[in-house]
Amino acid sequence: MNVGAWLLWGFGATVVLTAVLAGSQAANLTRMNLPYLLGTMVTPDRDRAKVIGILLHVLNGWAFSLIYVLAFHTLGAARWWIGAGIGLVHAAFVITVGLPALPGMHPRMAGETQGPTVARQLEPPGRLGLHYGARTPLSLLAAHFVYGAILGAFYPL
Repeated sequence: MNVGAWLLWGFGATVVLTAVLAGSQAANLTRMNLPYLLGTMVTPDRDRAKVIGILLHVLNGWAFSLIYVLAFHTLGAARWWIGAGIGLVHAAFVITVGLPALPGMHPRMAGETQGPTVARQLEPPGRLGLHYGARTPLSLLAAHFVYGAILGAFYPL
C-alpha cells in the first residue's frame, strides 16, 4: 500500500466531496450541512461546531478512503469507474442507513417520533435525507461518486 498516495488522494477527494456538498447547499439543492451536523454532535456552540465538523469530516474522509484503497488492492485495480462504483455504494449506505440512524446518535437532534426539545433542536434527516430537501439524496450520490472517482483515478496501484 502506498501510504503517501493514500493520504494525499484521500485528503484531496475529501476536500472535493465537501466542496460538492457545500455547493449543493449553496445552490439550494439541499439544506443538509454534513460538517455542521458532525460538529454539533460534539459541541452546542454553533460557530465552533462548523470548525470542528470540518475537521471531523476530513478525518472521516481519510478513514473511508482507506477502505476504498483496500478495495482497490483486493480487486487488483484502481480505476475511476471502480472508485465511482464504490462511492455509489457508500452513498447508498449513508442515505439508507446512516442518515436515518443519526437521531439515535446525535445528542442535539430531534427524533422522527418526538419533536424538538430544549436540548434536541436540530431537524432529523428523515428517510433518504428528504427532510433536508428532495434533491438531498442526489447531491449525496453525486458527491460520493466524485469522491470515489478521484480515488480510483489517482491512487497508484
